[in-house]
Amino acid sequence: MRRLLAAILALGLATAAHAVEMGDDGLHKPEWLRDTFKDLREDYAEAQSEGKRLLLLVEQRGCLYCRDMHENTFTDPRVLALLEETYFPVQINLHGDIEIVDTDGETLTEKEATRKWRVLFTPTMIFLPPVLEESVSAVDQAVSVMPGAFSAGTTLDMMTWVKEERYLDQSEEDFQRYHARMIKERNDGDTR
Repeated sequence: MRRLLAAILALGLATAAHAVEMGDDGLHKPEWLRDTFKDLREDYAEAQSEGKRLLLLVEQRGCLYCRDMHENTFTDPRVLALLEETYFPVQINLHGDIEIVDTDGETLTEKEATRKWRVLFTPTMIFLPPVLEESVSAVDQAVSVMPGAFSAGTTLDMMTWVKEERYLDQSEEDFQRYHARMIKERNDGDTR
């Protein structure tokens, strides 16, 4: 009986350690997420002043895949380090009514923006370039868009691929080949 209670307590503590605070909008609110006025041009300027890349994270209330990313992927120390040190993550609510300003200057609600950006899945990560074109929407100038929930390894590889600007020359190694090479390198380095 003691072992059962100890196991239940340990499971509860482990679950609480990975739980992420929820906002009034039903979306996860980790500490690394930036709370902005959602003027993407201003967010870009702030990211630049910190030497970071603007990253849009589209989510929705009740999204099981978003929860999985927040509890299992974004908590991975390697992914978390990139979120905190390299990126300026701004959350966009797929069905939200908060007014935002797109990179092209158009003012619209979050849900109008996500429709404009053709976002179909949550979570979706939209990686913006190091230099914005102010006449082009966020998604149309994104260097990469990652729709759906992925493991820490895949997310780490995408974030690193963008950070290292490997998207600029994909003639020899596109993301899929880069990702396959990273998996092999991690597996070859496994000393089990």
